[in-house]
Amino acid sequence: MGAHDGEEGGHAAPKSSSITDLKFQNIALGVFRIIDGPVTYFREKIVEPLQSKSTEKFYHRRFNRVPTVDQCDLEDPVCIYEADQQYYRDKQVDSNIVKFLRQRKMECIAWEGPDHRYKCRKITEDYEQAATNWFIKYGDIRTHRGSIEAFMKQKHRLIWERRNPDKQLH
Repeated sequence: MGAHDGEEGGHAAPKSSSITDLKFQNIALGVFRIIDGPVTYFREKIVEPLQSKSTEKFYHRRFNRVPTVDQCDLEDPVCIYEADQQYYRDKQVDSNIVKFLRQRKMECIAWEGPDHRYKCRKITEDYEQAATNWFIKYGDIRTHRGSIEAFMKQKHRLIWERRNPDKQLH
């Protein structure tokens, strides 16, 4: 007999595998179509036409800018309230920006290790600048004080800078 016992003509018969089996592939394709069909139909017939009607694409609520507190009349509580709400939204956005920059800085320091002093210099400078600007605008203001106190802080800073042109605050 020789080296090819049980084989005719020296060729091995292909073995059937469950993955390459045509019946298994047809069943898997059928199950996929049963699951994917309604989802695809919903997306193509309902979601995409609704999205195409809208020209703006945004994923969060957009607020129109309102007049700042210095543009409001002293006897207009609605305008002052809107200015306060705008101030709180701006503060939240600026605080999140500083938080994300701080996180990037910490990740860079952890990733680069001892080389972080020169490899993370740009990220660190961006964070330090953002933190300084945040403190200039919002620092030393009590928690629930709004736009009036921030406006007064800005006014006092401008007066101080005018009286002390040779000194720098930062």
